[in-house]
Amino acid sequence: MSTENPIVIVAAKRTAIGSFLGALNNVPAPRLGQAVIENILHETGVKPDEVDDVILGQVLAAGEGQNPARQSAVYAGIPESKTALTINQVCGSGLRAVALGAQSILCGDADIVIAGGQENMSASRHCIHMRDGIKFGNAELTDTMIKDGLWDVYNDYHMGITAENIAEKFSISREDQDAFAATSQNRAEAAIKDGKFKDEIVPVKVQKRKEEITVDQDEFPRPGVTAESLSGLRPAFKKDGTVTAANASGLNDGAAAVLLMRKSEAQKRGLKPLAEIKSWATAGVDPSVMGTGPIPATRKALEKAGWTIEDLDLVESNEAFAAQSLCVLRETGFDPEKTNVNGGAIALGHPIGASGARVLVTLLHEMKRRGAQKGLATLCIGGGMGIAMCVEAA
Repeated sequence: MSTENPIVIVAAKRTAIGSFLGALNNVPAPRLGQAVIENILHETGVKPDEVDDVILGQVLAAGEGQNPARQSAVYAGIPESKTALTINQVCGSGLRAVALGAQSILCGDADIVIAGGQENMSASRHCIHMRDGIKFGNAELTDTMIKDGLWDVYNDYHMGITAENIAEKFSISREDQDAFAATSQNRAEAAIKDGKFKDEIVPVKVQKRKEEITVDQDEFPRPGVTAESLSGLRPAFKKDGTVTAANASGLNDGAAAVLLMRKSEAQKRGLKPLAEIKSWATAGVDPSVMGTGPIPATRKALEKAGWTIEDLDLVESNEAFAAQSLCVLRETGFDPEKTNVNGGAIALGHPIGASGARVLVTLLHEMKRRGAQKGLATLCIGGGMGIAMCVEAA
């Protein structure tokens, strides 16, 4: 990528992440996206009619209405003369949206883009094919959250089995997985206590019965977790397996986005960039071990940036499962002390269409807090892919 007038991120925000059927369960995904967009515009002073395009990932869009990203944009006051695009690259959607936004600016198709992702897994529909009718007998509903978000279509099994496959192939023990999950929870607990997420979280007002509440803190993390407290849980996906509900990510609701423009545009507006996008990459792997996707994606992104693993000051590697995360740590050589320093998806949650942007937002704010120069965000992707992005303090 050209370094003369690079693409920079001038704002990065997210909602708090809600638990499944929790505080955000009745807030449609486009309304979560709206809240983030409105806050970004307010914080930067960018006018709604100055945004050329909105690109948002969303995986569970059945029954949500046409083009949920367009809904978010219009609800946030972006004029109807502007455009919006909803994309689906499963767990990588939010980060791929950012890459697409950067590409759009690089190609000269846009000057200012808001990109990220949104998801309300609590609101995902159940569906049934009834076009031909049911002549007799019972009819079964399909859970679109599982079918479209959590199920490997190629091997006809749950994403959890892909984590079991990784645990077996890479000899990752139950004890190591539980210890990793406990560390994620402990780090998130400490980060929340220290207020580390306050600058990145956009408050969302939610009507609950007769009162309005403000959701401004992640709902999913559990305090006081130890590896021992997790050791008694039964395997969730395989009778003699090692993957449990506690060492896997959750089912969650939330949204996250960033504001993209050229460095010269930011300077003209008096906006100080959080970071410059140095590179991004995607890679494909065997769907049965989809969680290994970040390994080749990271290597490609680092090569494009001209960096090595040792150059990285911070890493946000999405924790779909502890087994998957440990595999990525070991195979890439990520420093555990520099990776997911404030906890990851096992503790914070994994709203699948939003997570790609969420890990980037969290990375950028922690880089700013520490004065870190180089960071990388990466996620595995259901169906056998990985995505990674390198960013550098601008």
